[in-house]
Amino acid sequence: MGLPSNDRNRLPSWRSAAYAAPVTVTLRDVARFADVHPGTASKALNEATRDRVAPATVRRVLEAAERLGYQPNTFARGLRTRRSYAVGVVLPDLTNPLFPPIVRSVEKVLAAAGYTTLIVDTDNDPATEERLMTMLRARHADGFIIATARREHPVAEAGDLVPMVLVNRLTEAALVPAVAGDEAAGIGTAVEHLVSLGHRRIGHLAGPQDLSTGFGRYRAFLDATQRLGLASADCPISFADSYSEASGLRAAREMLAAAPTAIVAGNDLIALGCLDALAEAGLKCPSDVSLVGFNDMPMLARLNPPLTTVHLPQEEIGTEAARLLLDRIARPDGPAKRLLLPCHLTVRGSTARPR
Repeated sequence: MGLPSNDRNRLPSWRSAAYAAPVTVTLRDVARFADVHPGTASKALNEATRDRVAPATVRRVLEAAERLGYQPNTFARGLRTRRSYAVGVVLPDLTNPLFPPIVRSVEKVLAAAGYTTLIVDTDNDPATEERLMTMLRARHADGFIIATARREHPVAEAGDLVPMVLVNRLTEAALVPAVAGDEAAGIGTAVEHLVSLGHRRIGHLAGPQDLSTGFGRYRAFLDATQRLGLASADCPISFADSYSEASGLRAAREMLAAAPTAIVAGNDLIALGCLDALAEAGLKCPSDVSLVGFNDMPMLARLNPPLTTVHLPQEEIGTEAARLLLDRIARPDGPAKRLLLPCHLTVRGSTARPR
């Protein structure tokens, strides 16, 4: 439903072309333009309360806001509600291609609810993380979305101080809402794929074991190889101390001494380091060694060979994390929900039958 045909009659007088001074469009202007009560307009413009308004009215209010160029006054709203309408997003490494799609989805959902996103990068340093979170708390951030959490992470588990949601991470204590991929199923699918090609000597380049992703994928690999009847002696494991190409290179050099015909990497960056180790050893992928990554970062299809990898639903993770945080801000005493989103294997050119 569009705006009434006589909507021009309700345009504020300062919208005339002759008036050149800058003006601020208020919520009352939007409400008058859409012919609704200001309270109704406020609910329709807030994604967290939009479901309380009739869909046709929501469309009319949103169109009115767009036509008038309305921008919410978060400062005034903060004074009224005692909120800053700012959310801190804490990342371990902003250069990791995994995180931009997640952050973009987080920002989109939070912006629709009138929140500003403050992004900080800890560079995988706990002291830097603590300092940055202290700074964001001092700025009265209404909540945090945290991608740095370790399996034991006191800062992330202090959710009683300010609403928090973990993204792509879980802690041992289930005290904080979290959104992650179903990594156990993803790793299981990767191992099944390699076995279906005829591989029996399958190695695993595991990620950092203090992170839930590294530990969980490692445990999933052990479970999958045991379930599929592979001998543990034929499934060597090397541990990378970080999610990086350099760490993947070091771990892969150690792994290749065991002569696997296929390798499942803890993530795509580790897999890239593994490709370097294979080239260094004079081995080709996939004719000598097949390789599977995890996350499905952008541009992997352009590698030579294109990387087979477990697809992590990054955009969906960001969207659900933002929604969980908005729910946590509105209902701080609610249960700490944990969402596991499905992963699937994207098969490309880095896996083939063994020689």
